[in-house]
Amino acid sequence: MNIKSLSIHPNAARNAVRFIFFVCGLGLASWAPIVPYVKQRLGIDDGVLGLLMLLIGGGALFIMPFSTVLLNKFGTRKIIFLSGITLAFILPMLLIANSIMAMGITLFCFGMCMGGIEVSANAHSILIQKLFERPILSGLHGIFSVGGLTGSLGLGLLMKLGLQASHAMLLISFLIVIIMFVMYRRLYAREEEVSINAHCDQQKMSLGQSKWAGWLNWHVLFLGMLCFCAYLSEGSMLDWSAVFLHEEKKAPLEIAGIGYAAFSIAMATMRLFGDALVVRLDHRVVVIGGGLMAVFGLLIAVFSPSYWGALAGFILLGFGAANIVPILFSHAGNLKGVGASASIPVMSTLGHSGQLLGPALLGGVAQFYGISVSLIVVAFLMLSLAVSYWIYWKFQTGK
Repeated sequence: MNIKSLSIHPNAARNAVRFIFFVCGLGLASWAPIVPYVKQRLGIDDGVLGLLMLLIGGGALFIMPFSTVLLNKFGTRKIIFLSGITLAFILPMLLIANSIMAMGITLFCFGMCMGGIEVSANAHSILIQKLFERPILSGLHGIFSVGGLTGSLGLGLLMKLGLQASHAMLLISFLIVIIMFVMYRRLYAREEEVSINAHCDQQKMSLGQSKWAGWLNWHVLFLGMLCFCAYLSEGSMLDWSAVFLHEEKKAPLEIAGIGYAAFSIAMATMRLFGDALVVRLDHRVVVIGGGLMAVFGLLIAVFSPSYWGALAGFILLGFGAANIVPILFSHAGNLKGVGASASIPVMSTLGHSGQLLGPALLGGVAQFYGISVSLIVVAFLMLSLAVSYWIYWKFQTGK
């Protein structure tokens, strides 16, 4: 496609969507430091807090299946903007809601905003990736991780310096609003999305097709189930790594959270270099090799006699799993006969189902057999992912 005919240069659009992914990570991670404040203000126990947290994932899962309709009607740019501005409004409400019902509604809306912005940002990124004709999605997901670290550490630091939690959150919201208004016109409008997809020969393109197209395509569903496994591995670290280190490996309680931090930093680092890695090694090597590395890391974590060895295993898991999801999203967004606005909502829905429901299922396993067995289950799923992807590639290529 003639780049000069576009209203926005692909480099400018890629830089803009980088900021959008940063907002995704920043907004989601800003919730973590204020959880103790919310729990104290509402006077609730861990059980009620856990149910409230489920509403974040519930909101995201609620909006994702409808995203195809919204993206078809309004285009990804408008959904990104609307979701981002609403997110900026919702964040301070998390510190204002003064009843369990009000907090539940706010968290559900928070999840809807996160789901909307994630689906539309991934769909827009795949559009830009078509223009570059090379992978860019891993690096963008790496920026999401950077935003997550900024949100969790930055908000905590502002409060540590003496700023009230509500004021610190207002600063985060103000930053998100600025980013959204500045980047809005550096993203492609709906009409140009149609034109780009038409040029890339995406059969009726990612805009203007059936809302069920992704759910009726077996390629999308297969890739989505692999995404389920990959997201489940991330969710297992978020929910169980600290408990595992403290109860199974006897790590001091005050440093048990370092497990997820080590995993997150490893994942963010590898994603920032992921696009070059995919070009150099090929997507098959990155997914299959990454899946096997994740299995190896989990086994090291389980069978290591100390928590230092478990930390090394978590780092290997982060390195291995980092670029699997971006590659799966790229595949789904470039399938013939089904465009990104139909396939990406399916991928996001199945993926987040793994992130939300998976750790809860692992909790059931842990209840009867221990957390170590739960992590071995995750290792088995990552091994299944690697083997399934190899079989899928063999089937696709006939080699």
